[in-house]
Amino acid sequence: MTLKIAVGSTNPVKIRAVENVMKRIYDSVVVVSVAVDSGVGRQPLSLEETIKGAVNRALNALKAVKDAHLGVGIEAGLIEVPFTLTGYLDVQYCAIVDRRGSLTIGHGPGFEYPPSVVREVVERGVEVGLVMSRLTGIENLGRKMGAIGYLSRMMIDRTKLTELAVLMAMIPRLNPRLYGLA
Repeated sequence: MTLKIAVGSTNPVKIRAVENVMKRIYDSVVVVSVAVDSGVGRQPLSLEETIKGAVNRALNALKAVKDAHLGVGIEAGLIEVPFTLTGYLDVQYCAIVDRRGSLTIGHGPGFEYPPSVVREVVERGVEVGLVMSRLTGIENLGRKMGAIGYLSRMMIDRTKLTELAVLMAMIPRLNPRLYGLA
């Protein structure tokens, strides 16, 4: 059987990350990209808003692709974290829902943006991607290596960062008996 996975995004980085992880887990996978509403602002600025965006994307993707087995939503947001230079970390959350309504959530590593970027996002409401594209001179940075690729000097790119969030959301599904999903 081929597992059909609906991803609530048209961002090639998110789609590629889901494909990369799922193809390591399942024998046969088809990933379908679908534009859906996250139900949150374009730039989430809290833990709750970021997770809500990921969950909404997963649920909406599963609804949009009628024969999908799983819906996947990925949302990055600035999360307040004490003792950081800027007060915030960027963290990606992944939500995965199946037809039975079982929802699993995971997140990837967090990192800080430069203080000038955080100020513009928090004080002016500008989206991180726009500020980082302007700062780096790389158009559509978030659909390519991502800010993390630029800031880490390509030691990790956005695809790998996103893969970690997807994998963390799959942990209960890899161990269904331990998590009561069997």
